[in-house]
Amino acid sequence: MQMQTDLLQEARRQAEICNACRYCEGYCSVFPALHAERAFSDGDLTQLANLCHNCRGCYYACQYTAPHEFDLNLPQALANVRQDSWEELAFPRAAGKAFQKNGLLIALATAIGFALLFWAAKALASQGGEGFYAVLSHNAMVAIFLPAFLFPLLSIGVSLRRYWHRVEARPLKLAHLVQAVREAANMKNLKGGHGDGCNFEDEDRFTHARRAVHQAVMYGFLLCFASTSVATVMHYALNMPAPYGLFSLPKLLGLTGGLLLVVGCFEMVRLKLRSERKLGASGAFGGEIAFVGLLGFVGLSGLVLYAMGQTAAMPALLAIHLGAVLAFFLLMPFTKMAHGFYRLAALAADAQRKG
Repeated sequence: MQMQTDLLQEARRQAEICNACRYCEGYCSVFPALHAERAFSDGDLTQLANLCHNCRGCYYACQYTAPHEFDLNLPQALANVRQDSWEELAFPRAAGKAFQKNGLLIALATAIGFALLFWAAKALASQGGEGFYAVLSHNAMVAIFLPAFLFPLLSIGVSLRRYWHRVEARPLKLAHLVQAVREAANMKNLKGGHGDGCNFEDEDRFTHARRAVHQAVMYGFLLCFASTSVATVMHYALNMPAPYGLFSLPKLLGLTGGLLLVVGCFEMVRLKLRSERKLGASGAFGGEIAFVGLLGFVGLSGLVLYAMGQTAAMPALLAIHLGAVLAFFLLMPFTKMAHGFYRLAALAADAQRKG
């Protein structure tokens, strides 16, 4: 609790200085929202922190960074508050705190553990099933993955309710949600104040690379989700069970999404390794890499499974892929994947502020 208070106090100190300066007013959505306030409650700082996309342009433009006595580092101050808010608002809270402290170990252990369980569960294989269902029956997959899909929805729903209460936002209107979705879809706040991009990679160069990889990961994930949704409709509503051919809609969506996930996650890790860690949340680097690595591995293992689905390696590859997918879904509310939902909520609250 003391650490949370200290993080909020430091963010408040820096926000008050930025509010007096106003040099960065046009950089992103954070500064108009910041300059609209005269004093900053804990809820205000939580909202500003989740509205921040950590593009870091304000830091490199600031005249009050170290060695100046003000020692401003607003990207890190907001990142620390943001990270703490994810831990504090997570449901259950203990799981959120545990992952942020030991994310890499937990992600590896969970994915490997579930893969071993799936390998052992070959005894549940359906008799006479085709393709993957010859290894694990359709009913067994549904029984395992339906709760794993519903749990993150429940967990994130509780977290967002807590967030909305924390920032003291009014009841949400559809117009505000639509505006938030529009801004999230094109990554508006990663374009930079003048549309030149941000300074995440190199302080001397504006680039859209980070915006591009975020879009690749987001749309890759959505395409993979669409693939599963279409396959579900085909199976239950159209009586067209898997396996599906290469040019079927589930395969086209899934392969495209998998490729975008792999490329996007690889590039995201590369950019993170090139960036200055002092501008991100203290101690969060391992958890962020764990999340990106797990998501990228889900995409990669799915592509490998498809490529080698007709070989003797298929059962082992299926166990590995399903283990990674199950680990991803169960850990999703506590990984940085949750930041997409918080950021959408922050954008909606900001749209509400602007009226």
